[in-house]
Parts: sequence; structure tokens; C-alpha cells
Amino acid sequence: MCERSVTVPDEVFEKVRRYFDEKAIVELVAMIALENMRARFNRALDIPSDGLCQLPADHPAMRAAAGS
Repeated sequence: MCERSVTVPDEVFEKVRRYFDEKAIVELVAMIALENMRARFNRALDIPSDGLCQLPADHPAMRAAAGS
């Protein structure tokens, strides 16, 4: 479940700062982390998608899931 850690390069934060202030960046990172936690939780327990956000069959995430 916790196989990989993610390091965000400084260049990404430089680009993000063009659009968001520090408070907004913290909120954005917190929401991304929350959604990541939910995704890992659902994946670990094999909870299927509720169908509210269907990805197209050619989406990279769908291809990666099919290959694993």
C-alpha cells in the first residue's frame, strides 16, 4: 500500500506559485494527499469505482491498471 514515496521537484512548485499563493498551495497539496489516501484505501480493500468519474479506455491510468 505504501510502496512508493513521492518527491515533488522544485520546478513544479515554481510553476504552481505563478497561479497560487502559499496558503492555496498548502490547501491544494492537502486535498491531493487526501484523495491519494482515499484511492489507496479503496485499492487495498478492492473497493470498486462508484462510476461517478469514468476514465476513457485509452487513459494512461486505465492502460496501467490493465497491465498490472
